[in-house]
Amino acid sequence: MRKNSVKSTRINEEVKRVMAEIIRSSLKDPRIHPFTSVVDVEVAPDLKTCKAYISILGDDEKALKDTLAGLRSAEGFIRTKLAKEINLRNTPEIRFIMDQSIAYGVNMSRLIDEVNKDLKPVDEETSEE
Repeated sequence: MRKNSVKSTRINEEVKRVMAEIIRSSLKDPRIHPFTSVVDVEVAPDLKTCKAYISILGDDEKALKDTLAGLRSAEGFIRTKLAKEINLRNTPEIRFIMDQSIAYGVNMSRLIDEVNKDLKPVDEETSEE
């Protein structure tokens, strides 16, 4: 199975959808932040492993570490639920990775807004001349 094949893309999206549902509704661990989302999932071509990119709303470092620890401890439960929901040859071993891209994007947007606020609009510059 090639990396960008239709089959690979469908498997990745289905695993992502089911994993997000499991994290949102089935996990009762208090360490897991309520606004945890699955950003992306990459299942290996042999279906043995998968990388799950996780994002959390907010930038509290303690919440990030606690959520990651909670997800890692619940990996067996998530794999079991995943196996019941999705009929795959192998249920992949999950590796959770924190995805900081959303927080990075929000920070960059804030910085751009600050720079734009300091600049004069183009219309004011031309009317003064």
